[in-house]
Amino acid sequence: MTVNLTIGMIVLNGEPFIRYNLRSLYPFAHQIIVVEGASPGAAEIAAQNGHSVDGTLEILRDFKAQEDPENKLIIVTAEDEGHPNGFWPGEKHEQSQAYAKRATGDYLWQVDVDEFYKPEDMKAIIEMISIDPDITAISFPMITFWGGFDYICDGWYLRRGANLYHRLFKWGPDYSYSTHRPPTVINEKGENLREIKWIRGKQLGKKGVYLYHYSLVFPKQVADKCSYYQNADWAKRDAANKWANECFVKLKKPYQVHNVYEYPSWLEQFDGEHPDQIKRLINDTKKGNVKISLRETKDIEKLLHSPIYKIGILFLKVTDYFGRFLKMMKKALLFLLRWVKKKFHAMVN
Repeated sequence: MTVNLTIGMIVLNGEPFIRYNLRSLYPFAHQIIVVEGASPGAAEIAAQNGHSVDGTLEILRDFKAQEDPENKLIIVTAEDEGHPNGFWPGEKHEQSQAYAKRATGDYLWQVDVDEFYKPEDMKAIIEMISIDPDITAISFPMITFWGGFDYICDGWYLRRGANLYHRLFKWGPDYSYSTHRPPTVINEKGENLREIKWIRGKQLGKKGVYLYHYSLVFPKQVADKCSYYQNADWAKRDAANKWANECFVKLKKPYQVHNVYEYPSWLEQFDGEHPDQIKRLINDTKKGNVKISLRETKDIEKLLHSPIYKIGILFLKVTDYFGRFLKMMKKALLFLLRWVKKKFHAMVN
């Protein structure tokens, strides 16, 4: 069975990733629908006309002209959806729905501009849904890169479910993209696809299939994200810009490195292999072909070689496991109490 994949992407200020991501997706896609522009919460990092300030829209149009021989790329802006000021209403639901309603593939794969996959993993996923077309949704385990391409961050927030991203959905007539947070697709019967035949991220992690998320790599990228999170009503991250300065730029709080800063988090060395197009981006950056400021990494290296820091990480991992165990036991106890109560009432009555 041949599977047609529609890729849906929302992007604002997508540099330096946009070309590399499109190139990585192109061989596997039936369609690539990119929705460009800002929602109201991102007004501070957008142009006055609602578009990117780093040339992303122009790069998309150049890619369409120069690197799209099969006419796969569709570019959508707010103006195309009847918003003449260039801004999208809401906070990304409308943008996701804009690519979804143009989708003609058998599956819809949501991808952010800083999310990459290894080509062999994409082939494996396509083979999986080709063999079993009853699969309705797939979530991916995610690796978060931090401060460069050699480091990743981990922590309680990620380990408790936030590292599992809902990304791939079956698609068909009368299907609809319901919500962006969390990504949810509804079929023609009104059923949530994650409640039918859902391949969970933990299953893929056991097979070594990951989403490589380069979300906290460049200072400008992190500054933009934090500005958005601080201003977007849904995020309510009032100290996001402060976190960017104190924790990302200065590394003052080495156990608070993830931008969801209420939970403990830490840095580790990445010893794996990057997707092909990220390798190309790394080489182009080293050669000076990509002009973007990099974060200094001496403080990261010093931290990772500190025995005290390693002991701290071990302590946080152990306490996380212990905390999750207690939570699981509490759920089991409540279930048991409800069962006993139900049995008791049945005996009395």
